[in-house]
Amino acid sequence: MAISESPRQSLLPSFLYSPSSASRLFLGVSARTPAASPPAAPASFMVQSPSEPVKKIEMFSPAFYAACTAGGVLSCGLTHTAVTPLDVVKCNIQIDPAKYKNTSLGFRILLKEQGVRGLFRGWAPTLLGYSAQGACKYGFYEFFKKYYSDIVGPEYAVKYKTLIYLAGSASAELIADVALCPMEAVKVRVQTQQGFARGLSDGLPKLVKAEGTLGLYKGLVPLWGRQIPYTMMKFASFETIVEMTYKYAIPTPKDECSKPFQLGVSFTGGYIAGILCAAVSHPADNLVSFLNNAKGATVGDAVKNLGLWGLFTRGLPLRIVMIGTLTGTQWVIYDGFKVFVGLPTTGGAAPATPAK
Repeated sequence: MAISESPRQSLLPSFLYSPSSASRLFLGVSARTPAASPPAAPASFMVQSPSEPVKKIEMFSPAFYAACTAGGVLSCGLTHTAVTPLDVVKCNIQIDPAKYKNTSLGFRILLKEQGVRGLFRGWAPTLLGYSAQGACKYGFYEFFKKYYSDIVGPEYAVKYKTLIYLAGSASAELIADVALCPMEAVKVRVQTQQGFARGLSDGLPKLVKAEGTLGLYKGLVPLWGRQIPYTMMKFASFETIVEMTYKYAIPTPKDECSKPFQLGVSFTGGYIAGILCAAVSHPADNLVSFLNNAKGATVGDAVKNLGLWGLFTRGLPLRIVMIGTLTGTQWVIYDGFKVFVGLPTTGGAAPATPAK
């Protein structure tokens, strides 16, 4: 995706840059007076018109990856924190389905027992954990997508672009979950065990004291099991949906569409991708909630307690709504930030050819 260079548009009137006929009259010089001999004093006020173009972020440069990382922090940290009430209800349904039988009842019970404040339990570890995860997820995805494209070469990068998306997103999420796991462990305990801790400040040291530092990573493997398929589906399906949208549903080439329109496509593609993500990763999501809630629990204990049907379905409708909205909004924020810093939106009718 080439980034076009455009001359800098001055915010000052043009007569301050060149002595036009109007400005000569203003400075007391006749319009018929040759431009070569302006009065000495007024000439000192003339400013040379800038000619250098606005500096843009070069694709695949360190600044490009830094921008993608910053966009990832905003997209994941803000959205996950915003849906904390939904996450609290979902986790409690997964942990105690006998008490929290459905979404509406879950909200009523939590409001009655803990008040509105109870719906936002765990917001701090959510914000920190998913901000760190988003930084790694999006930043490393862009890096690995370029890296794997360079390995196979331009021809195969286009031919097997979906495999590139899958490999790049899986590699990025492998790293991102290491950053997320400690905060996820604290978040689940705070949200599902009333009285365990008020939040991050007392929950983190209490968890470390009880289970050691390694206890923060007890759920890492199930987290990988949830997040890696989720992210592979999230990025590959999004890229494919956006490409197909511009190719078959929109007659205008992507580059000719307005930025708000492109962001609308990003949201739609992200929402559909989010629904697919929720369905693929939900069994592992139930495992993560169960293991982080019960000390010493194993995957076998979770399967025995939840049952195979419960593993795939418990809390799924709420999670589809949550993840669909979350993923669609994340892509809008991420692509919106890229547009803000002068980068193109993600996806399109033809993927970028890796630079040599």
